Amino acid sequence: MKNKSITSRDEDFAQWYTDVVSAAHLASYTSVKGCIAIEPNGYAIWEKMQAILDKKFKELGHVNVQMPLLIPENLLKKESELVEGFAPEVAWVTEGGSKKLEERHCIRPTSETMFCDYYKDHVASYRDLPKLYNQWCNVLRWEKETRPFLRSREFLWQEGHTIHATEEEAKKETDQMMEVYKWFHHEILAIPSITGLKTEKEKFAGAEYTLTNEALMYNGVALQAGTSHYFGQKFSKAYDVKFLNKDNQQEYVYQTSWGTTTRMIGGLIMVHSDDYGLVLPPRIAPVQVIIIPIGTSDEVTNLVANYEYMLKEAGITVNVDYSEKSPGFKFAEAEVNGIPVRIEIGERDLKENKVTFVRRDTREKIVENKDLDVAKYVGDLLETIQKDMYNRAVERRDKLTFTAHNLDEMANILNTQPGFIHADWCGDQDCEVKIKEIKGCKSRCITDEPLIDGKCVCCGKEAKHHVIWGIQY
Repeated sequence: MKNKSITSRDEDFAQWYTDVVSAAHLASYTSVKGCIAIEPNGYAIWEKMQAILDKKFKELGHVNVQMPLLIPENLLKKESELVEGFAPEVAWVTEGGSKKLEERHCIRPTSETMFCDYYKDHVASYRDLPKLYNQWCNVLRWEKETRPFLRSREFLWQEGHTIHATEEEAKKETDQMMEVYKWFHHEILAIPSITGLKTEKEKFAGAEYTLTNEALMYNGVALQAGTSHYFGQKFSKAYDVKFLNKDNQQEYVYQTSWGTTTRMIGGLIMVHSDDYGLVLPPRIAPVQVIIIPIGTSDEVTNLVANYEYMLKEAGITVNVDYSEKSPGFKFAEAEVNGIPVRIEIGERDLKENKVTFVRRDTREKIVENKDLDVAKYVGDLLETIQKDMYNRAVERRDKLTFTAHNLDEMANILNTQPGFIHADWCGDQDCEVKIKEIKGCKSRCITDEPLIDGKCVCCGKEAKHHVIWGIQY
């Protein structure tokens, strides 16, 4: 039976999304306009994301640091493109206590300036390089329109900031971290994504170039899900970050930054969830299995304890719902919270030596003999669910991927059913701006795929790039 508190996904996608966030207790609105309270269920997902990504970062040699929340205005102004790019979103602190500050400070929208300020005092020689730093923190951007996880004024993220002795090494870092985000989305979140180069207009303010990881939501709207920026020496020259190279000459460092945010939780919801609530891929689910006892007989209690022990020994995260709620309420609660596997152990089934397993992704009930090797069975089932969820997401993405040869075709697609649109582009920003007039469609990324017909989808002139376009969150 459909969850009555959740609007149908196909009826009103925006309301459905909000309903799932609320029903699954992921986040709630607060008295601070544009900012959310991330609830325990939502934060548990973020903690799992942090743990997996942090482990990967450290395997690649990165270490965690913490930079100040406040940035003096004079520091922010040193890199003009960064200032221009973030100026509309910056929040300023002008008073401390009851005293007006001599210089106002912005609340960090991003931390390139503070990292540069640190690096200039802590790097002298090529022997000090590379510096491979990452920061887990919150940032503040004064967004006009907000939505839980997808776009809030304050959000959580990680921001990597690295400096290198050579251009080659820095570019390798930029590519490597984009591959990490792609791996994380494909292998952990079961979200297929595309990667490519941002156009000059859409790149990060102050970057030489930006690589992006783009995912497509169930409704055909794109979500930017991780970016990696190559700065070259633009920031190091602005902030005077130099080192003595192997030839005993002063040189500016080569710099990168890369990041992803709690926006990934929004992506999880919009790619996988349904009218019954949240659906989580097993590899990111904080709780992979919920066991629900039905009855209090010794046979039920003993089997529950045995299953719990064997699953935990196998490294599977499992909870047992011993609450006094009715079985039906427990089933619905496990379902709306997106727990991948539910095990129902009841007195009636045990009389026939049976136990029921329920897949959250398909809601399929599977009755098995109670004496099975539960750790192996559930382990295999979780892997099947992970694979099936990814394959269904690929199928949905491919169904909503189109090709356009001219502006009329592009408009027809966007007005009928938005999705990823492959189309050639001449490279002229005027064409990019004109395309945006159609429902706010933007270039998602430049791909290395061959040109489709060699003609710009907008002006019809000779094309330079094969671009994927789409409406974005």
